[in-house]
Formats: sequence, C-alpha cells, structure tokens
Amino acid sequence: MKSAISRRLALAGSGLAGSGLAGAEQAQVPLRLTLATATPGGGFPAYGAAFVAAIAAADPTLVIEPRNTAGSLENVRLLREGSVDLALVAGETATEAMAAGQGTTLLAAMYAQPGLFGLKGDSPLRAIADLRGKPIAWGARGSGFVVLARQVMGALGLDIERDFTAVLLDRAGDGPAMVMDGRVAALWGGGAGWPGFVTLAGQGGRFLAPDEAERARILMADPKLRPMSLPAGSYPGQGAPIASVGTWSLVLARPGLDEEAGFRLARALHAAQADLAARLPQAVETTAANTAASVADPGQIHPGVRRFLRAEGLLA
Repeated sequence: MKSAISRRLALAGSGLAGSGLAGAEQAQVPLRLTLATATPGGGFPAYGAAFVAAIAAADPTLVIEPRNTAGSLENVRLLREGSVDLALVAGETATEAMAAGQGTTLLAAMYAQPGLFGLKGDSPLRAIADLRGKPIAWGARGSGFVVLARQVMGALGLDIERDFTAVLLDRAGDGPAMVMDGRVAALWGGGAGWPGFVTLAGQGGRFLAPDEAERARILMADPKLRPMSLPAGSYPGQGAPIASVGTWSLVLARPGLDEEAGFRLARALHAAQADLAARLPQAVETTAANTAASVADPGQIHPGVRRFLRAEGLLA
C-alpha cells in the first residue's frame, strides 16, 4: 500500500503529464486578452508593457492588449464587469477583490511595494511629522498608492486630507515635476524601479520612510500590512536599503476566465521569468513561487494557475 506521500507524488506526476498534454494540444490556438494597467507614467503601465512583451516572446499565440485606466479601483470594477480579462491591482484593493466572493482570482504576484516618500535632495524635511500641513502628491486618483497611503497614515493616526494638503494626480507621471518645482513637498510611491522615483532620484531626489517606532506602530494597528525593505541600489544614489511597510501588487483575472487560458498564461510567465526581469528589474519578484505563497487560500488562485503550480510542485 502506497504511503500518503507516495500517493501525492503519483498524483502530482499524473497532473503534470495531463496538464502538459492539455497545454501542448492548445498551444497553437491564438488567445487574445486585455490587461488593465493605470495612468501613463506610473509603475503599472511600465510593468504591463514588460509583462505583455515577455509573455509574447515566450508564447506568440498569447496576444495581450494593455489598456490605460485610472488604476486599481477602476481595474477591479472592470474585472467584475468582464470588460477586461486581466488587471494589475495593488495591495489591499487586490486582497479585498479576491475575498469578495465574486469570482476574481489571482493570476500572478507582481512585486512587493514598500511605501515611502520622494523629496528634493535639499529638502529640509526629515520625518513624517515634518510633512504635516504640507502639500503631498499621494498618487493618481483611484490608484493603489492612495489606498496604501490611507492605510499607512491612518495607522499613525493621520488622515491624508485632514493632516496634509492632499494632491491627487490625473497622471502618475506628473508627480516628479511637482516635487522638483516646489508645488508639492513630497511624492508618495513605492517599490523598486517605480518610474516616478526613477525620475526623481535621477534629479538628485531622496527618500523618506516611517522610522522604526512608526513601523512598529503601523504593523500593530494594521496587520494587513507587512514589513518590507527597499533594496540598496533600487534607485540612483540610494546606497543603503530603506526599511518600510507595504503590500504586494498582483495580476488578477476576471470571473470566469477559462481554466486553459490561466494555465497557458502561467506556463508562459514562468518560461519568461528571466526575460521579464531583464525588461523591468522590479519584476524579478514575479515568480511562480511568489504567486503560490502570496495568498493564504489556494482557492483564490485561478484554477488554471493552480493546475500549473501543482504540476511544478509549488502547491499541494
């Protein structure tokens, strides 16, 4: 009689063979999909462009059309309406979308986004307390960065409208110029390689994050946030890592997206891992292992992606 482990291995082997055959049979069937990103100049359109190109290189039969949107909040609505097939969604917005029980599922983990402020290099402001009452660009309207800002500041007992002069952008790419010409004191953003911070750092900007005591307070107040660190060298002139708090951004799939479509996307994305990271450094975190580990409930992962992850031995 086989042990439980042997039985699981046998089942996994059968699943791999079966799923591989199914994928091979369908590989030549062209599949066209749409991907919602965000406003021009932000991190999501940059990621979306790299994602689309890397998948097309790995499997030319997968054709994905990126679409600019207002950001995470609109993207969730578009998914639920079936107006797009895939969408990039940040942090708590993504978590809530999957937990709502309306069929939105996880296709892939994108990257971690530790939140922080970007300032002019010669700014005298050195702490979050110094930013109170100042004009702060919190991100594009409807973006996940605004949601993250409300979480982080709220955990510190602050409100982004009451305690600061809140500036919500029409285009994420407008933020760096507003910092450099003094219209705002700081730009809120996060993650490695975020375009707004790349521009700001290239002009001598620097970064400000919650200090150790503030991080402890934030994590105690909001357990949905996680301790995260921005690696040294993520931006020009950033010689040391920066500790902060944040969330993961995810690629979500609309309710009812065909299982085989999810499998083919997961397989192509896995094959394109090195290519995707070469196109966009922060996408080095887009791995099958991170996707498997990014949610506590495997039922929130798209069925086709689950099948792929099990075939790879990354899910039980």
